[in-house]
Amino acid sequence: MNLSVAIVVLTAVVCTSAEIPHEAVYVLGCLEQTKVEAEAEVQVDGEEVLYADFQRGQEVWTLPEFLGPFPGSTVVHNFYKNAVKGRRLCRDVLALWILDEKCPPEIMDAPESTIYPRDEEELGVENTLICFANHFYPPPVKVNWAKNGLEVTEVASLSRYYPNEDGTFYQFSTLSFTPQEGDVYACTVEHTALKDPKTRFWEYEVSEVSGSSAGPAVFCGVGLTLGLLGVATGTFLYVKGQQFN
Repeated sequence: MNLSVAIVVLTAVVCTSAEIPHEAVYVLGCLEQTKVEAEAEVQVDGEEVLYADFQRGQEVWTLPEFLGPFPGSTVVHNFYKNAVKGRRLCRDVLALWILDEKCPPEIMDAPESTIYPRDEEELGVENTLICFANHFYPPPVKVNWAKNGLEVTEVASLSRYYPNEDGTFYQFSTLSFTPQEGDVYACTVEHTALKDPKTRFWEYEVSEVSGSSAGPAVFCGVGLTLGLLGVATGTFLYVKGQQFN
């Protein structure tokens, strides 16, 4: 993949009250000729905790609320304001770099996709299906859901895209559902690198006890019965022997 992208990475070390060091990374990037203008985020120990939403004009925290305040808040002071400035600078640097290097057209990467339930499926129990698209470039992807061949939209959601270490991205969509026997669900992923949309299917599988699996249980039961009969016979002969003595 030939990326026409400029990325700035700043790394700092922060400590919690327990004096445990953590690595905080600030990432700023911009891409050429895509719907995504720029990407700015803060990662701690490889996990995203904050990103800039340029469409909504604000920063978004992705830390769960129960974790409390971010210990390295000084690292992200005026985060969104600096992200906007960095986006303009990144565009200028990228334009100069493309002009100077005379870059060839970008090579796009098609997504790999899979579909699976969040929890172990049970008939009649509410669950969530996850459609996971990975290793694609450029972002984002579009995901459509269907149940028994009919489009489903009211209970589906699509996450934002996240970067992989190799420069590609991943994204996932979720669908709330209640497994019922015979229902077939499908997620269809669309991307500029795909000639045709890629569809994955999921269907509840009823587990049945087969003859091969029932065999050992039957033989075990027969063996146990014969064993008990043997014990009973031995006890009977022992009692008879005692009577004769």
